Amino acid sequence: MFRACYSHTADALRWNLHGRLAGPWVDVMRLCWKEARERTPIVRAIVDLEEITFIDQAGERLLAEMRAAGVELIATGVEHQHLLAMLDNHLTEGRDK
Repeated sequence: MFRACYSHTADALRWNLHGRLAGPWVDVMRLCWKEARERTPIVRAIVDLEEITFIDQAGERLLAEMRAAGVELIATGVEHQHLLAMLDNHLTEGRDK
C-alpha cells in the first residue's frame, strides 16, 4: 500500500509519503513529481519519508533522481538516514567523475 499526500504553498511543493515506495507506485510518484515541477519549476520541493515502511531499488533510484534535482528529503529513522547518506555518496561520486 502507498499513499502520497501533496500540498502546494507559496514557497514549497510538499509530498508526505506513507507505506511502500515500490513497484508500480514508484512510477506513479515519479509522474506526480514531474507534473508538479513542470507547473511550478522554481518552487522548493520537499519529500517527507517519515511514514515510509519500505523502499525498493526503483524507489531508491527515484529518490536519487529527486535529490539530484534539488528536492529536500526528510527522514528520521536509522534506515532512512542511511538511505539518504547513500544517496548523497552516489551524488558526490557522480560529480567527481
